[in-house]
Amino acid sequence: MTTEQKRYDFNRVIDRHGSGCTKFDELKSFFGKEDLTPMWIADMDFPVCPEITEALQRRIAHPIYGYSLPDEGYWESITAWLRRRHDWEVARNEITFVPGVVKGIAFAINFFTKRGDKVLIQPPVYHPFKRVIEGNGRIVVTAPLSFSEEDHTFSMDLEGLEEIIARERPRMMILCNPHNPIGLQWDRETLGAIGSICRRYGVVVISDEIHGDLVLYGKPHYPFAACGEDAEAVAVTFGAPSKTFNIPGLVSSWCVVKNPELREPFFEWLEANEFNATTFVSTIGAEAAYNNGEPWLAEAVAYVEDNIRFTREFLASRLPQIKMVEPEASFLIWMDFRDLGLTHDELVDLVTNRARLALNDGEMFGPEGVGFMRVNIATPRCCLQAALECLERAINDK
Repeated sequence: MTTEQKRYDFNRVIDRHGSGCTKFDELKSFFGKEDLTPMWIADMDFPVCPEITEALQRRIAHPIYGYSLPDEGYWESITAWLRRRHDWEVARNEITFVPGVVKGIAFAINFFTKRGDKVLIQPPVYHPFKRVIEGNGRIVVTAPLSFSEEDHTFSMDLEGLEEIIARERPRMMILCNPHNPIGLQWDRETLGAIGSICRRYGVVVISDEIHGDLVLYGKPHYPFAACGEDAEAVAVTFGAPSKTFNIPGLVSSWCVVKNPELREPFFEWLEANEFNATTFVSTIGAEAAYNNGEPWLAEAVAYVEDNIRFTREFLASRLPQIKMVEPEASFLIWMDFRDLGLTHDELVDLVTNRARLALNDGEMFGPEGVGFMRVNIATPRCCLQAALECLERAINDK
């Protein structure tokens, strides 16, 4: 994409302080200090696609904010997006609204399992999975990902996964597809194998696909439920425009269940409790994003890809002690600090107190994450460069 073709400015530095922004305004609560460069919570520092803002402004200009329902255009915007972008056919009756993916996962845990049931996760993985399982009285079972020091990447041990499922008999598995924090997009064969294993043992699979629209370098995203009959039979899929278009504050997510034996009772329960009730802000923003946001998304992904290249080259030339797992999706980089030879507490001190960076401590994703940090690079290039230079100085001065 040439400079002349670009319509959006991702180099613009926006002051987010005082806007109720978690990434900035909660630094003291989470890190004990405010003067840090925030590269932790997973939203972007880029201005939102203007077509989304314009759609919201048109509705906000109306003087009455009464009870509202989305029209069919909202649902069509999602199903058309899934068809166009991921070659996944979803019927209107197979999709419903949920007010956030983690909330949706909590709903599914409470509906499909009972207290004391086991739920399987694959650490190092998005930390709210463990919290929502244990907070609802369920038991966490882990099937850790395998790490290759030679290739410096992670993979899924399918034989080991089946052994754990056969032994522990979890009622549910939470699949992160693409995987957060590592940024892996699982291939179709792996996802199909998971579907076959889980159907064999009667395991419902919650597939968190919130990063699915952010697969990098032109590679495809594979919706879990589209990877074979077995996967479709056990899948409860959650997605959202929130990461894709930097609108998590609108709290607009969706749930797709293809299997009517799972879908009908679950959707009826959501409806009876009004857990799937929409707001006009969430649905108008999502519809505008899905219908008009593709040019913005193309430029945002290209900018993120350039930031990944910049980070890779910076580490290789100036901080070779730090390695990164090459992401296949999203704007998060899983960085390996273990060659520094620091304890966990020493690493946290180096990053937070000396480099003055707010990063996600790898240990929060499971003990397999010790020595790693999750870094959000969806920020203007000048801010990314300044942050990496702060890290360089802190390491060289230690």
